Amino acid sequence: MTSQLRAHGKILVGLGANCPGPWGKSSSAIAQALGEIERAHVTVVAVSPFYETEAVGNARQPAYVNAVALLDTPLSPEALLQVLKRIERRSGRRGGRPWGPRTLDIDIIDYDGLVRHWRGRAPDFKRAGARPLVLPHPLAHERPFVLRPLLDVAPNWRHPVLQKSAAELLHAMPKAGPGRVLKRLPSEGARPGTGAERSS
Repeated sequence: MTSQLRAHGKILVGLGANCPGPWGKSSSAIAQALGEIERAHVTVVAVSPFYETEAVGNARQPAYVNAVALLDTPLSPEALLQVLKRIERRSGRRGGRPWGPRTLDIDIIDYDGLVRHWRGRAPDFKRAGARPLVLPHPLAHERPFVLRPLLDVAPNWRHPVLQKSAAELLHAMPKAGPGRVLKRLPSEGARPGTGAERSS
């Protein structure tokens, strides 16, 4: 774990949405989700700015809105995942094909540096869909839409398996292609405390 994560929360989650649902447009759904996380007694320590990003998968999808939040909670990884999945369902999420449109998607990127279901330097899973909880997230290191906002809340973070920083991983990504960051969205789309530790 980096000193930043030890001092200011231990868990990184990625949030994304690209279609309207009961909580409104994508940026509103992410803001609502952050409030729901706190109402579940999980501390939201910091939130990145929101970014518009190119969708992965079906090329005809709308662009996504993505963010990363730094959390602190005594919940186990599995218990936290259950909380996040309940929030997804309340947002109108109803399954769907892998990498398809989403009213809300919340993934655990890193949980206190814990490593689960990796074989050497590769995640131990074969395809998208149902799988054990892989920690760190099996695809985060390949996703600009995760790495860019992650830099805003945990600039000193290093991948627990690959031992590369978010900046190094992002620099290695192609400048064009699925998942690329298109633009940073205006700050009014985010919530108080965006991009920095929240005051106590």
